[in-house]
Amino acid sequence: MAKFELKLPKMGESVAEATVTNWLKKVGDKVEMDEAVLEIATDKVDSEVPSEVAGTLVEILFNTDDVVQVGQTIAIIETEGGAVASTPEVKAEAPVAVAEVAKAVEAAKETVAPADFSASDKFFSPLVKNIAKEEGISLAELESIAGSGKDGRVNKEDLLNYIKNRGSQPAVVATPAAAPKATPAPVSQAVPVSVNGGDEIVEMDRMRKLISGYMVASVQTSAHVQSFIEVDVTNIVKWRDKVKNAFEKREGEKLTFTPIFMEAVAKALKDFPGMNISVDGDFIIKRKNINLGMAAALPNGNLIVPVIKNADQLNLVGMAKAVNDLGNRAKAGKLKPDDTQGGTYTVTNVGTFGSVFGTPIINQPQVGILALGAIRKVPAVIETPEGDFIGIRQKMFLSHSYDHRVVDGALGGSFVKRVADYLEAFDVNRDF
Repeated sequence: MAKFELKLPKMGESVAEATVTNWLKKVGDKVEMDEAVLEIATDKVDSEVPSEVAGTLVEILFNTDDVVQVGQTIAIIETEGGAVASTPEVKAEAPVAVAEVAKAVEAAKETVAPADFSASDKFFSPLVKNIAKEEGISLAELESIAGSGKDGRVNKEDLLNYIKNRGSQPAVVATPAAAPKATPAPVSQAVPVSVNGGDEIVEMDRMRKLISGYMVASVQTSAHVQSFIEVDVTNIVKWRDKVKNAFEKREGEKLTFTPIFMEAVAKALKDFPGMNISVDGDFIIKRKNINLGMAAALPNGNLIVPVIKNADQLNLVGMAKAVNDLGNRAKAGKLKPDDTQGGTYTVTNVGTFGSVFGTPIINQPQVGILALGAIRKVPAVIETPEGDFIGIRQKMFLSHSYDHRVVDGALGGSFVKRVADYLEAFDVNRDF
């Protein structure tokens, strides 16, 4: 019999760790090749880890809610054969050596973390809890430490730096372009809610808790301001109606309005690179690539933002394929962790649900987000050489939220006006 080491696979250049959310197999279960063994979660994406071999699961090395680094062994599968097998070694991207983390995690498993740590709304790994207990750090003290990990998570280095400087000011380590994580207010500070016998209490799922934290953190971080503009998209509606069947026949893809709007946004970002930036403390990071996030609603009501990489380099066909691919995989729960990373600007289509316009919250650490309103037939003044007339036109509102810390009204307004100009100048005779 041979033992195969099932490791946490590499999930993208920007993903260094994942949280175990559910074991689909237990010790002693038979496992087929490519069969899912466990479920994991990164910032926003839930996914499964399949087995690369067929055999019997003989050892589970991490519990539910444990954080695992890329490349770490998470389970042992016994297979038929005479040699020890393992997956190719993957270099972990985390700052702590894999062996060191594994050793510390094992030590953490042997010592039950203080009960008061579990009462926190913040996530702390078993390693961090173990160190905090050994150093006599209270829950309130642990929650006050500024984290430099994913979503503001406190990691080993943050805690050790804090312990080193204990008694003076806590050490704060800033990570460029990392969105601060908001912690919901403690129950003692919350407004009391009256519950009667007919009410139902349902705990938020993991993703909803993450979204809640992101939204509160964004409002607390950025000075939100909005600009609105109405756009005449009659030419776009007529053109799409004319070519959508031929487009689907030739390209095998449905042609929606979204890729047309995304194309215009990408062009405007090239014209106004000041909107394609991020903020890190007192520093502005000018993004080289234009990576457009497209907010998508999931069947369970949650929200996810897959990213179209290098959107300015795509023609309309390429944009349509990218939009459809990400949208379909989002609905099917098939997005990879790297699909939601690296966005530099976000677009959300509130018109899908009939909203005329909205005031979206910025997707940190970006500085702007554009909401596309519903397209409506409205009476409008049409200017002609013979005079002004009233006619029926297809119009929509663009709602631009931007971070007033670094984007003033001139830039924020000019950018959304440029998007509108591109849409209104759409060539009805263009090919696709």
